[in-house]
Amino acid sequence: MLETIRSTLTAGGRIGVDQAAWLYEHGTDLQLQELAGLVRGRFHPPRRATWLKMAIVNYTNVCVARCDYCAFFRFPGQPDTYLLSTEQVCAKIDDLVAHGGTLVGFNGGFHPDLRIEHYVELFTEVRRRYPRVEFYELTVAEFMFIAKRSGLSYDQAAAQFAACGTRWITGGGAEVLDDAFRLRHSPGKYKVEDFYAAQAALLNAGIGSTATMVIGFGEPLSERLSHLERLRLFQDEEGRGRLPSFLCWTYKPFNTELQGQEIGIQEYLRWLAICRVYLDNIPHLRTSVLTRNADAMLGLAYGADDFDLPTEDEVTQKAGATISHEFDQILDSARALGFEPEHRPPLAVPSPIP
Repeated sequence: MLETIRSTLTAGGRIGVDQAAWLYEHGTDLQLQELAGLVRGRFHPPRRATWLKMAIVNYTNVCVARCDYCAFFRFPGQPDTYLLSTEQVCAKIDDLVAHGGTLVGFNGGFHPDLRIEHYVELFTEVRRRYPRVEFYELTVAEFMFIAKRSGLSYDQAAAQFAACGTRWITGGGAEVLDDAFRLRHSPGKYKVEDFYAAQAALLNAGIGSTATMVIGFGEPLSERLSHLERLRLFQDEEGRGRLPSFLCWTYKPFNTELQGQEIGIQEYLRWLAICRVYLDNIPHLRTSVLTRNADAMLGLAYGADDFDLPTEDEVTQKAGATISHEFDQILDSARALGFEPEHRPPLAVPSPIP
């Protein structure tokens, strides 16, 4: 099996689900590094790794989704709920700029009282104030909820965001895109096909998006592979090659209803390699400093080529993530592994395809 997989990848081909399962269960770490490197090499020089500084601004913790893996959300009416004002949001952006950051991602909850007008007003204002900062406004999951609460189709909501100047809505809120997983852990979110329908509407409106995944909830390998297979198909067909990057990170179990134990670094690295080999139509694979700290640099040897240096994210910090502002130490970790970290601007939005 290994030689068949190696020959296929060397020739520029792609593997199937059964081969990916075999590789994850039977391949050695060195074999996974080798094969991930073959696919990485289709897109990037072998020793280059790109990075930027960013913050995830959590504008509200009010959420009605009730995902059992989330330590961040609060139901409406609880005493510790919040909704940041525009000035409070801008204070967080100021802090990022002071750190030399260039990208802000917004991530909140399913706030039942907010409609699309609230978000359009907020994002229009922050873009006006910070013309040199790129904004990832919302996640796909939040976009879906906002559209439904506002009585809009996904196409209509995407058109409104595009008209106000929104350039990016990330693929966040995906976790494991398998309906059995979602029924167990996040029944207040949406089914897989609905998620991709929303993401297609965003791309077709000229708004950029990304792909994400979270592992380590105790999910079976079949559900992880289902996520990769459906994502690759989406990128081939509905996405038409417009998702530029894929980020995988690990579930943090502290203060959550689900609890459990965080997976080890080797399991994360091996899965990164499978992602790089399987997602042969997505150029960038990002390793997660947010959840793995400096150990994330090891992911560069397992197929990753890019990473963020985060300054804050309350969602993961509530669940046990620790964020270091010792950015040079993390970059030195990459250099010690033989990589050349290169600062990059935020990715350009892919051109819409008629």
